[in-house]
Amino acid sequence: MTSAGAARAGAVAAVVSGIPSTVHALLTGRDVLAATRAAGTLLPGRRDRPGVAAGLIAHVAVSAVWTAVLAAAARRHRLGAGGGAVAGLAIAALDLGIAARGHPAVRALPRGPQILDHLVFGAVTGALLDRPQRTDQRTTSTTSPGRSVL
Repeated sequence: MTSAGAARAGAVAAVVSGIPSTVHALLTGRDVLAATRAAGTLLPGRRDRPGVAAGLIAHVAVSAVWTAVLAAAARRHRLGAGGGAVAGLAIAALDLGIAARGHPAVRALPRGPQILDHLVFGAVTGALLDRPQRTDQRTTSTTSPGRSVL
């Protein structure tokens, strides 16, 4: 997977990963931007100052870091959606466990939808990182069945 391909995978995953918490917020009458605002408190100097713009910046940064980690793992092991989902659950344990301790806005979020967001992020990233890449000749290049050239 090229770095551009990994960036695309991470961008798609970052966008769709908020679907579970957004749907949950809509169904329960909660603020649909609460998670975004809470993410803003992860930025230095904003622990007690949630905000949408800061949340978007934090979300992009965190998603980029985890995409890089998953892309590195995908170079060695085929992730696919299932492996990515498992990785997403591990990421949730780290992100939500660490972030919730020092960030009250993150701690206040409903835990289930946040875990599902991470699961979706991992599954989508894993699935997209596993896709064969197109070459300049518009053919698929693989090193073995199901493994794309890195």
